[in-house]
Order: sequence, then C-alpha cells, then structure tokens
Amino acid sequence: MELAYVCDWEKRPKSTHCPSVPLVSSWSCRNLVAFTTDLKNDDDDIKDVSHMIHIIDTEHPWDVFSINSGHREVISCLEWDQSGSRLLSADGDGRIRCWSMSEHLVNSWESTLSSSVDGDPIVALSWLHNGVKLALHVEMSGSTNFGEKFSRVKFSPSLTLFGGKPMEGWLAVTVSGLVTVSLLKPGGALLTASESLCRLRGRVALADIAFTGGGNIVVAATDGSSSSPVQFYKVVVSVVSEKCRIDTELLPSLFLRCTTDPLRRDKYPAVTHLKFLTRENSEQVLLCASNQSGSIVECWSLRKEGLPVNNIFQHRSPVVGEKQPTILKWRILTTTGDLERVSAVALPKLPISISNTDLKVASDTKFCPGLGLALAFHDGSIQVLHRLSLHTMCVFYGVAQRPGDDAAIKRPRTAGPALHFKALQFSWTSLALAGVDGHGKLHMLRVSPSMGQVLDMNTTLRHLLFLLEYCMVTGYDWWDVLLHVQPSMVHNLVEKLHEEYMRQNQALQQVLATRIVAVKASLCKLSTATAARACDFHAKLLLIAISSTLKSLLRPHVLNTPDKSPGDRLTEICAKNTDTDIDKVMINLKTEEFVLDGPPLQSLQQLIQWVGDFVLYLLANLPNQGSAVRPGFGFMRDGASLGMLREMLVMIRIWGLLKPGCLPTFTAMSDNQDSMQLLFRLLTKLWLCSRDDGPPQEPDESLIDECCLLPSQLLVPSMDWLPVNDGIIVKLQGKLPLRLQFGKASSLQGAGGSAPLDVFTRSPGAQKMDNLRCIHMGVSPTEESKACTRCGCVTMLRSPNKTNAMKQWEQRWIKNCLCGGLWRRMPPIFT
Repeated sequence: MELAYVCDWEKRPKSTHCPSVPLVSSWSCRNLVAFTTDLKNDDDDIKDVSHMIHIIDTEHPWDVFSINSGHREVISCLEWDQSGSRLLSADGDGRIRCWSMSEHLVNSWESTLSSSVDGDPIVALSWLHNGVKLALHVEMSGSTNFGEKFSRVKFSPSLTLFGGKPMEGWLAVTVSGLVTVSLLKPGGALLTASESLCRLRGRVALADIAFTGGGNIVVAATDGSSSSPVQFYKVVVSVVSEKCRIDTELLPSLFLRCTTDPLRRDKYPAVTHLKFLTRENSEQVLLCASNQSGSIVECWSLRKEGLPVNNIFQHRSPVVGEKQPTILKWRILTTTGDLERVSAVALPKLPISISNTDLKVASDTKFCPGLGLALAFHDGSIQVLHRLSLHTMCVFYGVAQRPGDDAAIKRPRTAGPALHFKALQFSWTSLALAGVDGHGKLHMLRVSPSMGQVLDMNTTLRHLLFLLEYCMVTGYDWWDVLLHVQPSMVHNLVEKLHEEYMRQNQALQQVLATRIVAVKASLCKLSTATAARACDFHAKLLLIAISSTLKSLLRPHVLNTPDKSPGDRLTEICAKNTDTDIDKVMINLKTEEFVLDGPPLQSLQQLIQWVGDFVLYLLANLPNQGSAVRPGFGFMRDGASLGMLREMLVMIRIWGLLKPGCLPTFTAMSDNQDSMQLLFRLLTKLWLCSRDDGPPQEPDESLIDECCLLPSQLLVPSMDWLPVNDGIIVKLQGKLPLRLQFGKASSLQGAGGSAPLDVFTRSPGAQKMDNLRCIHMGVSPTEESKACTRCGCVTMLRSPNKTNAMKQWEQRWIKNCLCGGLWRRMPPIFT
C-alpha cells in the first residue's frame, strides 16, 4: 500500500457533529501539529469547541493541549513560523493572534501579540519571509559534500532591519480585499498597517500568499466564481519614518481553462481551492473548481513571452542592443479530468529542486518526496498527484475502509455522505500526512518515499539517508523519516550516516557534532538489537555537554589572549601524554588556569560525580562486553569519548586539590585506595587501545583482569540509563493501524516484541532521576517536571539551585533537550 494508514486519534467521546464549521490544520518543522475541530461539546465549560486550537507533538499524540483561543468567530487560518515555535491564528472577525510556548513547553501556550481588522474575516495568512531558502538536489544525492546536496538559494527577506537582519511580522488578506501587515519591532511593539489590494475593492473568497527572491510578496485572490478572473498582486512592505507602508501593484491575471471549455463552461461554477505550489515560488499556482458532486484541478505557470511587433515597425533597421519587448503571461501547465469533489489540498514543503536534471534523477531512482501534492475527496479517498504533470502517483482508498473493517467496506453509498478529510497537511519531508475528518478525529498516514514503487534495499536506504541528512543540516525534526525505518535497516543507516558525516569538512563536523549523535540515538531506539547503543549515544550527548561546560570554567592566567584556550591546551597535552599516572600528566599543565572559586566547583559536584560513576561503570563492565547488546559497549572503541573522559579526570583531580568537596565520591573497600589514580590508569590503558591515530587494538588480558577486580575494590554504581521513550514511533513498525484516544497514553508493545533489557526496566519503588541535573528526585517526586518529546529525558521544571554555575548549566537547556528535542510538561508524579 502506498499510503499506509497509521493511526487515528479520537478527540472527545462526548461530541456532536457540526458540519458547518470549517477545519484548518498546520504542521511545523518541529513536528508539532495544530488543528481546529468542528465539534461541539456537552461540557458546560466549553460550549463551542470550534474556537479551540489543539496542539500535539506527533511523538505523544494523546497529550493534546487545547487552547481557548479567545477568537469570537470561527478560526479560518493557522500558520507556523519557520522555527516551529510560534503559531498564528486568524478568525472570521478579522482578529489575528500570535501564540508562543509558555516556559518553552509544547503543551503550554500563551498569546503574546495580536492585531485586528475589525469585522473583516481573514482568508489568507502568512509570516513574512526571513530570506532563508534551501534547495534539495536529488542529482547530487550521491555527493559527499552536504553543501552540494543542500544549497543555499539567494533569497531576500520580505523586510530587513539595519544591517540586513530580517524583520519579523505577518501578512493577512481579508474578505473585503484588504492586505494587513503587522511588524514586530526589536523592542516587542507591533507596527501595523492596512491597504487595499487594488483601487476597486471586491470580495475575496479565497487567497494565498507567496514570496519572490527579490523580497516582494505576491497575493493571489479570487471571488470564488470560476467565471471571474484570478487576480494577482505584488505587495511591497517598507518602514518609512517609523511607520509601516504598503504598496500594491496589479499583476497579470488568468481565467480558468474549464470556463473556456465549451463542455465544462458551466459545469464547475465555484473555485474551492487556490494555492501557490510553494511559498517561495509565485510563478506556479494550483486551482480547483467544483460543483456539488465533482471537481477539476488546473496547474498554471507564469512565463515571460515575447511581445509581437506590428508589421509597420518590423522593416525599420534594428538598433544595436535592442531586445524584443516581453510580457508576463499565465499559461496552463496541465489539468486533470473530472474528479470526485475535492475536500482538502495538501502541498509539499520539501524544497526539492525541479530542474530537468533533478527531475530525471528523481524519476530514475524513484525518489518522490516533495514532488507530490495530496487531494482529499468527499468519498473519503486521497490521491497524491505529481505537482507538475498532475498524474496520479498513489491512492489511499478511504478513511472508513480500514483494514479488517468489513462493515465499512460493505456499507452502501446511499447510506449517507462518506467520512472524509476536511483538512490535510504534509510533514516537512513529505513522508507523512495528517488529516482531520468530519467527526473531529485526527489521522496520520505514512507516505512511501517511492509512492509504492518497488525498490531494492540499497535504494531505499539511500533515500532515507538523504532525508535524514537534510533534517540534520536544517535542524528540522526527523520523526516522519523514522516512520519508514524498519528495525533491520537501523544498523546500516547509522553506519552510512556516520560515513557521510566523516567526509565533511572540520567546521561542519563541529556544527553537526551533537545533532548526528541525536539522529543515531533516535534510529537505534527503533530496534531492540540496537537499543543499548541508543543509551550510549544519549550518554555521549551528556558527556559532550559536561565537558564543554567544565572547560568553559577555565581562564587564561595572563590577560593577553593566547593562541589556544586553556581547554584546547588541556586536550592537546592529554592527547600527547600517554602516561598512566594522573599526577605526572598534571605536571605539564599550567595549574593556575584551573584556579576557581569554591562555590562554582561545589555546585557542579553532581555533574562531576556522574563523570566519575560513568568511568567506573565502563571499566567494571569491560570484561562483560562480549556482544553489542549492553550499554557502554559503544564507548569501548570510541577513542574521542575516552579521551574526553580522561581530560575531565585530570581537571577534576586538580580541582580536588583546591576544593576536596567537589571530588566524586566512591565507596572503596580499602582506606588507602586512591580511586581517581586507579580509574585514570585503567582508562588510559583502554584509551591507548582505541586512539584515532592508530589501528584499534583489543584490550590486553592484564587490563581485563584489573577491570575484573574493580568491583572488589570499588562499589560499582548502577547507571540510570535513559528509559526507552514512551512515544509512539517505536510502536508503528507494524503495518496494521493503531487507534488511540486523546488523554490516554498508549500501552501498546514496542517494536520487535522481545523483552526489554534489564537496564531499561524500572521497578515501581525505584528512585526517579533528573537526567539533566544528575540528581535523584525520590520515588514519588512532587515537583513539576518536564520531559523531552524525542528522547524521554526528564528534569525538574523549576531549578532547585541558587548558584550561578549550575544556573548557567540549566539555562543551556531551557529551550531544548540535550538531543535538541522539545520539552513537554509532565504530571507531578510520573512513571
């Protein structure tokens, strides 16, 4: 099946259908879905749910956050910004509200700004363009350079501040033909202005907004009648004397082809959908005209054509350098035949290049993401059409016809109108579709990268790898790509992703260093065979963060800026000095650079303790690493991470001389045991076996024997590895659909079906861990907590610390988790 039905999430048990209210939805680059429903609720507190906005993160769809929007009329538009952290909503009364996360939590939102055009319904809404545009080149998918695969396109912001910084704001079109712009000034104030699209204002039933590379805005508008022209306007926004100015200009218009066809002249009287194919391409537009039972879709392109010259002027002698005059004209690219009535349209967001070469390579390799647009029909089906030729790429045969639902299949058409999608949205890689049906249920569908065409395993892996690299470079969430990763693919994808990463230049590797680790961790969670490696990758993220934080505390002893920072010198000296005696390594360092006040060191003791416990755990489990199924195995061959741990032990040793209270605490079996010396000696031996500048070696027998004796010398702690995430992605490996309900967490079994590893199990009486601060919170913590939507990392919402050093550590993760995932609020007692 090309479009696999994944799951549908029921909104509310007590609800009655109210078909007169339109539905809107929007999908952000962070995989947050915002939608409205056409439901009315029996509760006394919420009389009209059509004024509610519901926001979910796709990994925890049951945890819905419903906003009482404050809109007085039905919500007509929802629009995410480019970062996926702010949402615009507009209604039928002309009011626009801007929503942002409260305390950076995906399930807590507040309205911070608003603008209004009183009594004038909004029909189109968009954020101003920030000037960032990428092109994804399928032709270069085999290149080793990310810069060739994903190139930056020259594109000007809609409006710039001093120095070329893009100015934030939004633009809306009203039903009376007004265009209104609200600009967000650096101080937080709004600058608002409105202007008519043209001198003779007329009714605008449908409109859409696109942007040009020169910084202009193009608005397409129609009065809803297929016999009327579709008008296009250029809108230029500027700030003059601290006031917003809007200039509009009429552009060439078009008439639908179906109105000039004698056979269809009066068949489709209404224009029901008007969309630019992409928001950065104002030269291609999609139009849908409908009647009560059917629709027709047309795709138009704006082209520059030569203007014919009258014969009188053709005989004169030409002037040197003179060119033939040209004119812009809309030409139809293609049109469909008669279709079932269209209920919703979803356009791709993936910025795939549509050059002839790229299209040919995409066709040859059967790479389809970004090339298809989705049409939902009133019979419940969905068709994905090629965005240029409009030929059918794949079909989904209906919301009601679920696998195993014999009653739905046998239901006669005369029983009433079929359940169908009223709003439809593609994900940012076009590998998933989210839709809201007429009963207020949210559906998620998995869209095959090849649209159902049979591919060999290597081609499938190459397509998924290409999209994972795109997400890694852009910072977009890769949840929808994981929908297509089977457990058997995980190992190969991780290895190939690492190979491609290592081929990039050093500067780009530093930028993507933590992001690639997060991608690997997400992949490894999809298979029980690699779940232990997911633990290693999460531990590596914490290790990198602690290392950079501790090194940032170092200060040069002299005021003049040296060529290398103290942290860089520490790395260089530890890499060259292979001595197993920690005190001899310290001799080569300028210890005055490590002199710090007591309070910062003492406040970071919990992070220092985690480093010590982690080193002890790795070494004590070295003899047990006979296979790759236990956490910690990935570090045994990771020379860079072992070197990082070695550097931190040296720093901690020096700081312990200044402030003994900051040292990690070990339970030794002997009073005269120098725990730090012992751990450093064994760690150095292990590091020498896996250094990057030499061939990897197996640990010798003496090292393994010493590590076997460690549990008899030091009490080995039990590491609290991140629990397997409770999200939905690991439960979507099968082909059968899932049915979930808002407010009820899924209790379905994860991928693979085998028993989880012992390190992942949690007894009911186990201590809950703050994975970010590395402290225990008790068996039943009462403090408010937040958890990462991606990796499941849990931390307290309020800081218990008062020292500046620890607050700085916490501020680094106020917006995002270590893995880059978003935070969501957890109940006071979580399991």
